[in-house]
Amino acid sequence: MKNTIKIQRAIKDLTQEDLANRIGVSRQTINSIEKNRYIPSTVLALKISREFDKSVNEIFELEEED
Repeated sequence: MKNTIKIQRAIKDLTQEDLANRIGVSRQTINSIEKNRYIPSTVLALKISREFDKSVNEIFELEEED
């Protein structure tokens, strides 16, 4: 699953740590999601999309192999 979290963080000038603190996860979780090593739960995906004021579909995109 592709995502635009790194881009969205840059737009809002947030570090991985900042985003993690805002949504209640570890920095390592954000790092793993950005590097496509971890697919977030629905609740976590919704928290991330809400933080950036974007729809889930604007942040996450399914790839054919998903």
